[in-house]
Amino acid sequence: MEHETLIRLTAFLGLFALFALIETIWPRRDRVQARPGRWLTNIALVVIDSAATRLLALGLPLLAVGAALDAAANGWGLFNMTNWPLGLEILLAILIFDLAIWTQHLVTHKIPVLWRFHRVHHADRDLDVTSALRFHPVEILFSMLLKIGLVYLLGPAAIAVVLFEVILNGTAMFNHANIRLPLGLDRLIRTLLVTPDMHRVHHSDIRSEHDSNYGFALSIWDRLFGTYIEQPKQGHDRMTVGLQWQDDRPARLGWVLALPFFRK
Repeated sequence: MEHETLIRLTAFLGLFALFALIETIWPRRDRVQARPGRWLTNIALVVIDSAATRLLALGLPLLAVGAALDAAANGWGLFNMTNWPLGLEILLAILIFDLAIWTQHLVTHKIPVLWRFHRVHHADRDLDVTSALRFHPVEILFSMLLKIGLVYLLGPAAIAVVLFEVILNGTAMFNHANIRLPLGLDRLIRTLLVTPDMHRVHHSDIRSEHDSNYGFALSIWDRLFGTYIEQPKQGHDRMTVGLQWQDDRPARLGWVLALPFFRK
């Protein structure tokens, strides 16, 4: 799709800068670790993940948007067998993709080998806009393979895939950002979208809390499937974010990349 990379990059950089500015002016919590070290590690992971995805593209003929174009050209997938309006197709595709991401997220908490890689994300001791970027490259590749498979099954328009990627990246940065929203506004937004306070519960060091609120974009799935927790038991100011490694190790890139291979 023409200009796909430019559209996604522009949206990413613009929203990243916006949320980083807001959380600097109106932070929800005091930081536990210094920003420079954490940011360097989390942003370095984005670079590594992007390189890994590029390498995957060498082994696969197509990635997500290319798969959508290929499916359309060959008439593969549900939407390519129907004659529904484009707007309806885009809406349904976004809903289905978001549910798929929710399901994948839940599964990464339940299957031990997947949790080993996903805990890289959870080991971060602070939550801010860069936490949305903090994923092990193996998990990113796994997610991309699932996404490509779903694209071929659904056959969505390429624009639907691009829109979903922009929405997912934007909402993930928003709900990881250390932003203090007025409580009334938080309650209003979380009727549809995951807010920073809602998602922070998911990053609690208490197992029952980090096994909840799996949504990245829409909040409806957690309510529908009974995995929604409104607030952390210890409150947002006193709760502990992260896992058992409450020291400076989660801010070190080498340690983060090696974490999935630790015994505990």
